[in-house]
Amino acid sequence: MLAFVLVSGSIWILLELSSTLMERMQSQDLLSTLRLPELDDLGQFFRSLPTSTLVGIGALTAVLAYWLATRPRPINPPCDLAHQSEEVPCEDGGRRSMLGDSPKLLTHYHEDAKTMYEVFQRGLHISGDGPCLGSRLPNQPYQWLSYKEVTSRAEHLGSGLLSQGCKPSPDQLIGVFAQNRPEWIISELACYTYSMVVVPLYDTLGPDAIRFIINTADISTVICDNVAKAQVLLGNVERQETAGLQRIILMDLFDAALVERGQACSVQIQALRDVEALGRENHRKPMPPSPDDLSIVCFTSGTTGNPKGVMLTHGNVVADFSGFLKVTDKVISPNQNDVLISFLPLAHMFERLIESVVYCHGGRIGFFQGDIRLLSEDMKALRPTIFPVVPRLLNRMYDKIFSQANTPVKRWLLNFAARRKGAEVSAGVIRSDSLWDKIFFSKIQASLGGRLRMIITGAAPASPTVLGFLRAALGCQVYEAYGQTECTAGCTFTTPGDWTSGHVGAPLPCNLIKLVDVADKNYFAVKGEGEVCVKGPNVFKGYLKDPEKTAETLDSEGWLHTGDIGKWLPNGTLKIIDRKKHIFKLAQGEYISPEKIENIYIRSEPVSQLYVHGDSLQSCLVGIVVPDPEVMPGWAKKKGMDGSYRDLCKNTELKKAIMEDLQRLGKASGLHSFEQVKDIYVHSEMFSIQNGLLTPTLKAKRPELKEFFKEKIEVLYNNISM
Repeated sequence: MLAFVLVSGSIWILLELSSTLMERMQSQDLLSTLRLPELDDLGQFFRSLPTSTLVGIGALTAVLAYWLATRPRPINPPCDLAHQSEEVPCEDGGRRSMLGDSPKLLTHYHEDAKTMYEVFQRGLHISGDGPCLGSRLPNQPYQWLSYKEVTSRAEHLGSGLLSQGCKPSPDQLIGVFAQNRPEWIISELACYTYSMVVVPLYDTLGPDAIRFIINTADISTVICDNVAKAQVLLGNVERQETAGLQRIILMDLFDAALVERGQACSVQIQALRDVEALGRENHRKPMPPSPDDLSIVCFTSGTTGNPKGVMLTHGNVVADFSGFLKVTDKVISPNQNDVLISFLPLAHMFERLIESVVYCHGGRIGFFQGDIRLLSEDMKALRPTIFPVVPRLLNRMYDKIFSQANTPVKRWLLNFAARRKGAEVSAGVIRSDSLWDKIFFSKIQASLGGRLRMIITGAAPASPTVLGFLRAALGCQVYEAYGQTECTAGCTFTTPGDWTSGHVGAPLPCNLIKLVDVADKNYFAVKGEGEVCVKGPNVFKGYLKDPEKTAETLDSEGWLHTGDIGKWLPNGTLKIIDRKKHIFKLAQGEYISPEKIENIYIRSEPVSQLYVHGDSLQSCLVGIVVPDPEVMPGWAKKKGMDGSYRDLCKNTELKKAIMEDLQRLGKASGLHSFEQVKDIYVHSEMFSIQNGLLTPTLKAKRPELKEFFKEKIEVLYNNISM
């Protein structure tokens, strides 16, 4: 292997030198310095050369000509990468994308696709009734529903709902409580076909939040996938917590016991296929919505209190994915040959938006089996071309690749190959057929199906190191997006050809972005820093039945205040540098409020002070704990541990006991697993004004704590990943 690499590297060096020589020979300065024979003597000059020399020159010329003709060309960026956004007059510092046909913000891309119903109909027309939604059983190939089958089933399901009292109106909200599968999309399309509204429910919200959503949205019908979820819903009804729920429609099979349990609390349990059969017998003509009609109410998990129902219209969703299409249309526009692997939760807008792009253009969506551990098998079977991901998965891929390079030589070779491919990426060249691909990266690419041409990452920041390596190793275009549910999904997106890391791209053509002063954190718009605000047709209409929180987030001029702190870079791209409040995202996209967790943990008897830390490049929390010097020794003695305060702080058994107590308190207070710290460092010195870790009002200085414990935090995360 090493010998092959050395030989291949020599060939590459020869080609690079030859290319350089050819480029220099084309310059007038170099030609003027060469002492070439007169044209009349040129023939005599070549005739004087030995035959072997002529053959060599001819062979080298042929090789150089072939290489120059077939040398990969860089992507042609759709705009000047040094000037990706510009300030808009009369918009108070708002900036717009350099892409687009006019200063007017983009509302739609296709004239025949202005609502989500029309989006699917367009895909049906383009595909010629091609495959649409696919699923598979273990060790089996994908089975596909065609576009016509999906459309027909959606009409039958929608007609069945109407036959049972649902209204063909944006006031009719239908709950969907299921994992990703074809029936999710069929249920969604059934609502759109008859102007009804989808309200996704998902497990991580917890039973209290699910109850809150059903009551707030006045949901009488929920379509769910399995018996376990139906039992959760029935439990709420039995406790008289969701009196308005009247009907549960199941995708999976169920027994008579579930029906009887439903009857006991006046909830009708139905099979999805039976509702479709009812609709087939009582078919209604489609009653599609208009762009201004509500399409979905997507409840965000939030950090404290009840979730907030983000109201998004058909026009909001169409505008957002139209912005994505405008950015990529000249480089990698989706088409009917595209295949997307669906595994990110459909309850979140990021996944649903990318899927909408695919079936708007007649492509296919294949769903994973439901087990993330089998995702690689699903990808090998499906061979997708489009792969929406979150940074957490990219981090796992990166770690797995380097864990298999288990010797110093292998790691050196892998890094060397990545640097060589990375140099191509920096020059705008994206390909999967280079020498480095054949030697090092082909197996990595094959593990993802071998056909990827586009990866889109969002929901949390991606590590520049991981992103740079995977852009080289995967040989496909990797884009990074930034946004939130309130602006449908994205408001910035990487510009094709700009494969640098450390920023989230330029504004999408469907929205403006401005930065607003955050004086108490020393961020000012005149310095190009401030809270990120978004305005455009992709911005939501408000929170369902919550005008107070709507007014806090959406100002009178239509600007969405995100709570993120951004900074404009010289090339017009945006970098996210902070949060306005002490809220952050973990790598999987979950929002965390550290103060809420700290207020729960501080009730632990031996704990005097603590600092909960999270990182958007990490998937879990860690903590710094300062025990109470007066209480902790006695508490430790009850548990069989003796010693001085400082010695006990170094005792691993004490650390374990404190961790168990924190976990107990967190569980009793209803913290989700991702809100619980996974490791702690026990510190023996109190946070104080004197050591710069507390304010004069005795509040924690979070940036200073983060910096002070930087090395300890790194050790904690390293121990967790081992």
